[in-house]
Amino acid sequence: MIFIDSADINEVKQAVALGFVRGCTTNPALLAKVRQEPQSVIAEICRLVPGPVFYQLTGRTREEREQEAREFYQIAPDKIVLKVPMTTENMALVTELTPEIPCAATAVFSGYQTLLAIEAGCSYVIPYVNRATRLLGDGLKLVREMLEVVRASGRPVEIVAASIKTSDEAGAAYLAGAHHLTLPLAVIQAFGNHQLSEAAIAEFDRYRA
Repeated sequence: MIFIDSADINEVKQAVALGFVRGCTTNPALLAKVRQEPQSVIAEICRLVPGPVFYQLTGRTREEREQEAREFYQIAPDKIVLKVPMTTENMALVTELTPEIPCAATAVFSGYQTLLAIEAGCSYVIPYVNRATRLLGDGLKLVREMLEVVRASGRPVEIVAASIKTSDEAGAAYLAGAHHLTLPLAVIQAFGNHQLSEAAIAEFDRYRA
């Protein structure tokens, strides 16, 4: 599936109106930009999108994160997925939340972290593709490695590729094994465009009555 990576209600509306955007991912930075209560923003997004809505936990302690998880899950139990930053302590929290509450391990940068997320009970694992390319040299290799771990586990865990800056990078992440892509609105809007397609369309237009 294609998700929009945004907490801006207007952007989410534009994406959903296209008909092929099924869900939404958010993070603390995106929510901070809209300057509204996160609960109200997430609730509105849940009303707009047909599929999953990802919210990232921000509590400072494990107890705060667990309470936050249960509060946000109640906004829309049929849609909310909780993004949990990848640490050993946070994966211990995931074991307490799942399977009641679906969770996604985010900021995953290795195969062994993927394995831990799977064993903890995560339904999704989220690599930052472009950031991994900048910091590790090859974000697509990371996606392939994560897919190998998922397949070896035999569990129904899905990869959501994030931190994608271009249409080419999105397509490459999908070919590398990502089950889902979460994209900024600008990338979504450009995803179906190609200069050769535009040239062909312009040529066809010459023959219109």
